[in-house]
Amino acid sequence: QVHLEESGGGFVQAGSSLTVSCTASGDIFKGFGVGWFRQAPGKERHFVAGVNLGYDATHYDQAVKGRFTISKDDIKKTVYLQMNDLKPEDSAVYYCASSRLGTSWSEDNYGFWGQGIQVTVSS
Repeated sequence: QVHLEESGGGFVQAGSSLTVSCTASGDIFKGFGVGWFRQAPGKERHFVAGVNLGYDATHYDQAVKGRFTISKDDIKKTVYLQMNDLKPEDSAVYYCASSRLGTSWSEDNYGFWGQGIQVTVSS
């Protein structure tokens, strides 16, 4: 079993930066994928960024590429999502998820989810 806990969300103005964190505990090991997803009101949940524990490759949705950076601390089992130049359309509940299969754009591959954290960007 894997437990994921998000932190760091909040309310910011457009153009600001914010970093959200996801700390994992339990049976999570090198090679597990950790992904960030987001869901805005009335919309489907959507992949934002992902990384595999113990490896350096990162993956981003085109909408955030160049503005968001995913990083990790393998020892702390914590994955960070640094969000720069935030826009109102970035407002959503951000979810952290983990997959035994490695990072993926499809949420169907993720078996473990955090409860989500709200990020609101005002214009």
